[in-house]
Amino acid sequence: MAEPVRTGRIGRIALALLVFALLAAAGSYAWLAHHFTAPGPAQHTVRVRVEAGDTLRQVFSRMRSLGALSEPRAVELYLRLTGVQPRMEIGVYDIPPRASPADIVRLFEEGRVVLDNLTVVEGATFAQFLAALDADPDVVPSLRGKSDAQIMAALGHPGEQPEGRFFPDTYSFSPGTSDRTILAIAYAKMSAELAKVWRERRVALPLTSAYQALILASLIEKETGVADERARIAGVFVNRLRRGMRLQSDPTVIYALGSRYHGALHVSDLAVKSPYNTYLHRGLPPTPICLPGLASLRAAVRPDKTRDLYFVATGKGGHHFSRTLAEHDRQLRRYIRQLRKDRLAARASATGDTP
Repeated sequence: MAEPVRTGRIGRIALALLVFALLAAAGSYAWLAHHFTAPGPAQHTVRVRVEAGDTLRQVFSRMRSLGALSEPRAVELYLRLTGVQPRMEIGVYDIPPRASPADIVRLFEEGRVVLDNLTVVEGATFAQFLAALDADPDVVPSLRGKSDAQIMAALGHPGEQPEGRFFPDTYSFSPGTSDRTILAIAYAKMSAELAKVWRERRVALPLTSAYQALILASLIEKETGVADERARIAGVFVNRLRRGMRLQSDPTVIYALGSRYHGALHVSDLAVKSPYNTYLHRGLPPTPICLPGLASLRAAVRPDKTRDLYFVATGKGGHHFSRTLAEHDRQLRRYIRQLRKDRLAARASATGDTP
């Protein structure tokens, strides 16, 4: 009869061990769950980069070395037990101070990568856009060293000239984005904005295509920074186009000069041999001369109805508009006198002399 007693004792011991193991497991799970939601060790914001091909273990280990996680293996075990497999978008993440592992996993799940901003100002050239992309350390240079033709082909627009085709704006992107991706977004935005304003154009414009409106908008963009003048300047250019007059736009000459332009136009510059020189050639230049903004696009297709044929800078911001050449010449002489006066005053101020 001793054998049943012995068997019963073994059963009770096994049961006790099982209960102990279950309690230990429950305690361990409770500790893991508590650790998962408890505030983390970081005392300040920690920036973590997730690279292509990184595993969860690698990222957690990196965060431990940066002071954002104290027990990465415990977090990894808890996620495995709960069946959670967080999706990690490539990019940079800012881990807030005292962020718990749960907070960090939520950042990954929501894809809250830190976005970089690149601003392309209205009136910038395509070359300046490329230079800004090349200078940004968070942009992957996939097009560096390629010609304009090669870049346009890579974007899926072979044979197109790039100038004017990209919308000037502030573009937000995650670090590691390629220059090609940003250019594609800017191209698509300019195409959409141009198509929209072209549908809203005035009737009987001396423009045969949306591309010609884009060219005209680029001239308007470079001629003035005064918002209220854009449509009036567009009206002057439209009037001259209708009459077959040369546009005589200084910015087109500056564009033609390229690196030979050093901040001031001279009379001899107006004779530069280039299809962009609107002092020599009638009509619009062959391509835009910059990346025009939305206001200039709208002005190009909805110009003011005016009888003006000329405009000249006032020297104090803005322009004076004229209907006749005689009036224009008077304003031009006044502008030249003002320029000389300003230069003398600046020179006197620099030397300390009384003008």
